Amino acid sequence: MRAFTYERAISADAAIAAVTSAGPGARFISGGTNLLDLMKLEIERPTHLVDISRLPLRAIEELADGGLRIGAQAANSDTAADARVRSRYPVLTEALLSGASGQLRNKASVGGNLLQRTRCPYFYDTPSACNKREPGTGCSAIGGINRIHAILGASESCIATHPSDMAVAMTVLDARIEILGPGGATRTVAIGDFHRLPGDTPHVETVLRPGEMITGVVLPVPPPGRQIYRKVRDRASYEFALVSVAVIVAAERGAITAARIAFGGVAHQPWRSPETEAELVGRPATMATYRSAAETAMKGAVGRGHNDFKIDLAQRTLCRTLALAAGEA
Repeated sequence: MRAFTYERAISADAAIAAVTSAGPGARFISGGTNLLDLMKLEIERPTHLVDISRLPLRAIEELADGGLRIGAQAANSDTAADARVRSRYPVLTEALLSGASGQLRNKASVGGNLLQRTRCPYFYDTPSACNKREPGTGCSAIGGINRIHAILGASESCIATHPSDMAVAMTVLDARIEILGPGGATRTVAIGDFHRLPGDTPHVETVLRPGEMITGVVLPVPPPGRQIYRKVRDRASYEFALVSVAVIVAAERGAITAARIAFGGVAHQPWRSPETEAELVGRPATMATYRSAAETAMKGAVGRGHNDFKIDLAQRTLCRTLALAAGEA
């Protein structure tokens, strides 16, 4: 690990001022569950760390319209255990509890979870070519061992996937991310617009601007219907998704009246499929309907060899999850 300087911020404005004045080598650090690993491998090489873990951004607050605001420093475990999250947004609790281990969930923050970087093995292997780690060097996963890689939204520059379970659930819930920038400037970004697809610049992963930090996530009033998060992985715990699906389905008299779908483990960002959602509404809650919708969801999917199986796996996972959700709805 390379030498760096450190300071603990006393306010969000002070943290932003410190990162801005320190220049491009500065980073915010909260739980550090991803950043510290990257620093040890010299993938991330910050010259100055600004600790924001003690800022008063941990609260989970009721909103006047019936939604919730989750502070960026709220721990993943506290968010998952909150009674309001468990009762109104069970898909989020399920997603959070399926990620990492209890120890990591106790330390990892909501804001940090959204910003964690890919677990592509070539990204972590510094001798390998990786456009995300070192732009312009190539993508070793294309033509390499790419079993865990993207089948949707990828490019010839990068086929990595985003690892967050939480972000998939927040995507199906239409969450909005609150951002604070230099000079006290604030803005809110829909979670579907927050993570960028790789294109020719896979190293640019989000729409955050220099000096900006996440201060909270707003969950709107939960939509009607049954919420389920299903994660398919190589082992039962402490493993990232090969494919995951978050669904919210409402049904009445054997027909689907509302549907939301988001995939994880298949793209550079949580993958929402509005076309698939629209196809489901008004149709009978049958396996034939689910299979048709699954084919629509994977219509643009492209396998790279080792990950070809993900296309079929994503379809089967969606069908199984829709059947469970519609049946219980």
